[in-house]
Amino acid sequence: MQIKLTDMIKHSEKDIDRKIMVGITHGDVNGISYEIIIKSLNDNRISELFTPVIYGLSKVLSFHRKNLGANDFNYKIVNNAQQAYHKKINIVNIDDEEVKIEYGKSTKEAGELAYKALEYACKDLKNDRIQVLVTAPLNKANIQSEKFNFSGHTEYLTSFFGTELSLMLMVHNGVRIGTITGHIPIKDVASTITQELITKKIDILNRSLEQDFNIQRPKIALLSLNPHAGDKGVIGNEDDDIVIPAIKQAKDKGYLVYGPFSADGYFGSGAYKKYDATLAMYHDQGLIPFKTLAFEGGVNFTAGLPIVRTSPAHGTAYDKAGKNISSSEAMRQALYLAIDIFRNRQAYEKRNLNPLPTGLMEEHNNDKNNKKTQTAPSDSE
Repeated sequence: MQIKLTDMIKHSEKDIDRKIMVGITHGDVNGISYEIIIKSLNDNRISELFTPVIYGLSKVLSFHRKNLGANDFNYKIVNNAQQAYHKKINIVNIDDEEVKIEYGKSTKEAGELAYKALEYACKDLKNDRIQVLVTAPLNKANIQSEKFNFSGHTEYLTSFFGTELSLMLMVHNGVRIGTITGHIPIKDVASTITQELITKKIDILNRSLEQDFNIQRPKIALLSLNPHAGDKGVIGNEDDDIVIPAIKQAKDKGYLVYGPFSADGYFGSGAYKKYDATLAMYHDQGLIPFKTLAFEGGVNFTAGLPIVRTSPAHGTAYDKAGKNISSSEAMRQALYLAIDIFRNRQAYEKRNLNPLPTGLMEEHNNDKNNKKTQTAPSDSE
């Protein structure tokens, strides 16, 4: 079921720290980013959940607010996240220069400002000035520079936070779809996929499902690389030689991993509903069915990072920019999911830091062993 604001507030009254700082980067200023940020935050009840800290430009925010007719959208301009007002919407002004807004156009200036906001927010996240990060859509082409030479947010964040590997995980209600390979050309997919890469991605996904989504013993489905899982080598040997051994290796670790499933039948039959998450081999194999299922509420979560980052699962939508017709549902769900995962991680860490006292654990194990001894049949039975 889709997360609702009223449910989040009810939950927050008992479990959520109301001072949690949510950093929000403004993405591409010529797209729909400011529109969806304003729409998703323009509810007084939001302050019951968290303190929003937008990394952007106050003049641009004012411009978009006026264009949307959102005169009741109030915010505080601060120099840094440490000055943020709790229970208020805040914006960290990353630049005081005049900015020309050109709706629907990809410009070098928009790319530079998108990077600047992301860099500011990541530094604050690293220094614990904000607790989670929600990124508005940017343009992967105009942001490219000497400082940003990545194919997207996921790759940049993986590098910035010093992680060897991460996993792009698309989330909508109970549907979770990750990808073995990310933003790479389709011609490079088969040569990039190895047994080692698959097992590492399974490791990341299994851990994320446990600590980020509070799922015990998650069930993971793996899609095949080739149509019909290769048809026993008729349409390629990769599934037999690479994918199946990787699944066996994961099962040997105790993971509940199944497949490989042919993508068309897997989604067409609704089999995806039986699993807690699905691992696709490449970007479009997973994202086409996901976006068909998710409509406007899908969220992109980067699993495997030491920090929590989410984003609406859509792009800059230049064709809708400035027209006040964009849905903010995905942005809203990205905010809710970031908070939810942050709290799940706190609970997970608390459980692992405070196990049963040694004496109780030994007593518990002894009881289990005694019961097994009493009920186990003898060799003669």
